[in-house]
Amino acid sequence: MTTSTRGAAKVPAVLVLEDGRIFRGRAYGAVGETFGEAVFSTGMTGYQETLTDPSYHRQVVVMTAPHVGNTGVNDEDAESRRIWVSGYVVRDPARVPSSWRSRRTLDEELAAQGVVGISGVDTRALTRHLRERGAMRVGIFSGNALPDEGTMLAEVRQAPEMKGADLSAEVATKEAYVVPAQGEKKFTVAAVDLGIKGMTPYRMAERGIEVHVLPATATVDDVYAVDPDGVFFSNGPGDPATADHAVSVMRGVLERGTPLFGICFGNQILGRALGFGTYKLKYGHRGINQPVQDRTTGKVEVTAHNHGFAVDAPLDKVSDTPFGRAEVSHVCLNDNVVEGLQLLDRPAFSVQYHPEAAAGPHDAAYLFDRFVSLMEGQRA
Repeated sequence: MTTSTRGAAKVPAVLVLEDGRIFRGRAYGAVGETFGEAVFSTGMTGYQETLTDPSYHRQVVVMTAPHVGNTGVNDEDAESRRIWVSGYVVRDPARVPSSWRSRRTLDEELAAQGVVGISGVDTRALTRHLRERGAMRVGIFSGNALPDEGTMLAEVRQAPEMKGADLSAEVATKEAYVVPAQGEKKFTVAAVDLGIKGMTPYRMAERGIEVHVLPATATVDDVYAVDPDGVFFSNGPGDPATADHAVSVMRGVLERGTPLFGICFGNQILGRALGFGTYKLKYGHRGINQPVQDRTTGKVEVTAHNHGFAVDAPLDKVSDTPFGRAEVSHVCLNDNVVEGLQLLDRPAFSVQYHPEAAAGPHDAAYLFDRFVSLMEGQRA
């Protein structure tokens, strides 16, 4: 990715999909070129949290909401140390942010971090195209002297695909760190960082949990060196079929019977650990308005998602696994994709979405309480 940041608003930009479809607009953020997987997010707000979610590493995010940037960028809502998206696509960027919390414009933040974007694009047409054809490689090119269309398309087709991409170690912490419990400490949790969002350990800390966040390269011995009451596997980017190390560590946890909770990528890791396969969705689930049913209670919750892969597990039967019986606990009501797993003979469960709700609804916050209940039961 090459970038410059001067006079971006008046600079022409072109978005080129790997199937040859082209959209023209204006530069937004940094000027230059970038490549990634084109995906769309259906959230109408929460763009700062989306941009800084490590799960979006190497993806070019198309915002389906037409007006983006209205509340600017603040210093409190980032979910990690930087913006992770490879590129950003919006229709009508806000000219002036209108939040008292804003410290700078979204355009300025994208430019400062070298993120190439494009505005003035018919994002409705682009989203419909991705829904029909599926997520695919894309390039954004901006500048006053752009390559010809054939050259740009050739560059896009040379970019790496998301299938087969092993990305967790690229976004995870390099050094372990601790998020202390708020108030009285009740439990210790080892959290394996596969691309964790900052709000996730905070939600556990609110419940009296001291969270030891460990690198994606952590071993089973590293996990148990903190003497955990529970183990957590986070969200993260890439293809779960490449995550052999994380799967091995999770199997080590399951063998010991320690309470286990996984979200997003962690759900896919649990699926693989139990012997299920994973597959790439046509265009994935991204946004903060996805309906999911908790089959253990029958309740429907509106949830925050960001995943392009899913677990291939049977929806309507209990499966025998190396670690006892398992079943699908949550399902997406839009397309019947597996959204959660639970073991019936060991204290382990996972979901495919974001219960920390940053950004998003708080319908799924009970899952952290469910994790606490597993640890209480194990201690008792």
